[in-house]
Amino acid sequence: DDQVFEMKKHAPCKVALFSMDEENERVKRHASRGGLSAIYENGFITIYKGEWKIRVMKAVNIPLTFGGKAAFMIQNVLPAVLTGYIRGFALEDIRMSLETFIPSPTQTPGRLNMFNFKNFRVLVDYAHNPAGMKALFKFIDNLEASPKIGIIAGIGDRRREDNNEMGKLAAEMFDELIIRQDKNLRGRTEKELIEMLIEGVHQHDSNMNVKVIPNETEAIRYAINNAKPGSLIAMCSDVVPDALNLVMKMKEEEANRLYEFSTDDIPNMDDQ
Repeated sequence: DDQVFEMKKHAPCKVALFSMDEENERVKRHASRGGLSAIYENGFITIYKGEWKIRVMKAVNIPLTFGGKAAFMIQNVLPAVLTGYIRGFALEDIRMSLETFIPSPTQTPGRLNMFNFKNFRVLVDYAHNPAGMKALFKFIDNLEASPKIGIIAGIGDRRREDNNEMGKLAAEMFDELIIRQDKNLRGRTEKELIEMLIEGVHQHDSNMNVKVIPNETEAIRYAINNAKPGSLIAMCSDVVPDALNLVMKMKEEEANRLYEFSTDDIPNMDDQ
């Protein structure tokens, strides 16, 4: 990133770089001068300095990357590995940490939390701006699911064009959309935000199937209760704990329905 790279001129310390492009000229120049970098190289997370490279781990084996499908998570892993290496952690410990850091409501709340229901999946993520949506788009595009349903909201302290772009991106990403509202409207009315999103949706597809359910709890319940087999429901939530708690509660309710049993199912009950 050009602007971030410029910041190195003002950093009163040594600088390490990271890049998803192993052929990045800035990284190569940095390495030739003895600088330290982390790169995504031939499928590996690699530490790079001077003439030598240390391949730390294959990205597909890092749970956080969802088998290498979440490119932005690979990008996040690069500086994390660099930090561990610079701080003196052994490569074995870094590898173990990467293997055991599982994307989940406990360890990464609101960051690619996937729930496998019996016939469909639910994804909860905090993606809340065009850049976040674009990163999520790349991930969802790699997932096998049909239909893909998005639950999105407008953001009150963003420009009209930003909310339009959110709607347009969502229309490109999903087969069906549910528009809800954040708990904090941040200075705009519910009506304004819904209109901005729908404007953006129609820039991509004027016939897009869009349902407006302003209350997040109602939107989530509607999507899950009406989910089709093989579908993916992706919800972009601003109050992540509330969304996660509701999804986990509904998953538990489904499990209870699936595994209900009576005393007739317990062996040797007649001998009691």
